[in-house]
Amino acid sequence: MEPASFNISPETFQTEVIERSNSVPVFVLFWAEQVPPSVQTKQTLETLMTQYGGKAALALSDVSVDQTLAQHLRVQGLPSLRIVQQGKIVDQIDGPADEAQLRTLLDTLTQSSTDMLQGQLEQVMASGDYDTAVAMLQQSMNEEPNNQGFRVELADVLILKGDLDDARTVLASIADDTPERERPQNRLEFVEEAAGYASAAELEQQLTADADNLELKYQMCVTLVVAQDYEGALNLAMDILRSDREFRDDIGRLTMVRIFPLLGKGSDVAAAYRRKMFNFMH
Repeated sequence: MEPASFNISPETFQTEVIERSNSVPVFVLFWAEQVPPSVQTKQTLETLMTQYGGKAALALSDVSVDQTLAQHLRVQGLPSLRIVQQGKIVDQIDGPADEAQLRTLLDTLTQSSTDMLQGQLEQVMASGDYDTAVAMLQQSMNEEPNNQGFRVELADVLILKGDLDDARTVLASIADDTPERERPQNRLEFVEEAAGYASAAELEQQLTADADNLELKYQMCVTLVVAQDYEGALNLAMDILRSDREFRDDIGRLTMVRIFPLLGKGSDVAAAYRRKMFNFMH
């Protein structure tokens, strides 16, 4: 494992900072043992670098040993931090910085483009503006044509938008082992299946008259998934699971497993229903 930090000099700056910054952001800290706040910043950064496991690098310039780099980068006082990414200084902090401030900076710099886009997408999708979401994703794909994460998101948005043919084309271009590919794949299968069923209103009427009919419950469950009422759908799937494990070869459990990816990572609803399913089966 690489050390949390390393010392740099004017001679090693090109290789250790500029060239290294093409693969990870490099935090260049100007410090000196005689300046306690700079020692504290150094310790905090070294701890954080270990936690972030190689997603960033910490280069140390001890100003009491050599002031050349500090003068070149116009460092006025200690501690002073320059963040270099892709060969350029992208940010700087002059003066002491607390852990929260440094962690926020690390999060911003080490987040993948897919993660950053995901945050923006969620805001656009919440307003139901699928056209803008598609445009954002297509632009991102133009910039990073090999990023499979963007293709996964595009396929998912196209299904939500109702452009199923385009979604199938995008899905066909994504390798089967791509992370999260099952999300748009499962969503498309639910949409295609629901197309053969009655509307939610009609199914509700039928269920009122025949409340224990598992086939009706299953069809309603699929219809609710398409309407993005995942909790309602999981509730019905759980109901089927409890009523009859044999029905349609354990379709209650299998449907829950297919719904979970649609809720996204870290979903409290998915976690709650996973527990319910596990507790019932064990």
